[in-house]
Amino acid sequence: MFELTGRVALVTGASRGIGRAIAGRLAEQGAIVVAAARGDHAHGTAADLTSKGWRAEAVSLDVTDQAAVERLPGAIIERHGRLDIVVSNAGITRDQLLMRMKRDDWDAVLATNLTATFSLAQAAMRPMLRQRGGRIIAVSSVVGQMGNAGQTNYAASKAGLIGFAKALAREVASRGITVNVVAPGMIETDMTRAITEKAQVDWAAQIPLGRLGVPDDVASAVCFLASDEASYITGHVLAVNGGMYM
Repeated sequence: MFELTGRVALVTGASRGIGRAIAGRLAEQGAIVVAAARGDHAHGTAADLTSKGWRAEAVSLDVTDQAAVERLPGAIIERHGRLDIVVSNAGITRDQLLMRMKRDDWDAVLATNLTATFSLAQAAMRPMLRQRGGRIIAVSSVVGQMGNAGQTNYAASKAGLIGFAKALAREVASRGITVNVVAPGMIETDMTRAITEKAQVDWAAQIPLGRLGVPDDVASAVCFLASDEASYITGHVLAVNGGMYM
């Protein structure tokens, strides 16, 4: 199941949490993984994967640097001959009630979470069209589906990914390229671990499965959508939220 040997995958925001788990699961299933993050933050991910005998490398990428994003797919093609899977996972939060939100915080979240996915997908499209196949997967959020007070910028960016993916899926389906979204709920990451224990309990009480998710829950969903088993799925939002939003 989910055999990815010989596929080349790019994962942004791959230094920790969900992105690191996605990179690990794709590599475990045989993909050559290009782990991307700001500065040298993805090097630990790549080193961990190669220590397990899997194929991975790290690249420095600021997803808001359009020129750098546009260059990266070509560099991957030059090195590996193809690019099969793009996982747009990099994201930030700058939470605040709308009445107090600064325009810079709105712009920064939209640029990182939404516009960067546009730039990356556009840059990857040309080689995928030549290959007549590929997988583009955007990591959205349950917040993009149900909203959350104090996160209008984040919710807008994550909801935008859903509309973007559905529209692009219609554009490229005839070339064998699928475009899908994974929408995680409350996942145990550095961000959620920073909130109080009581807050974590309160969140879990809103989840029918009674627990927060873990990064591997999301990674498994991404791996499925990247595989041949998902070849007839496109324009879909796969919720990984324990029933928090149905």
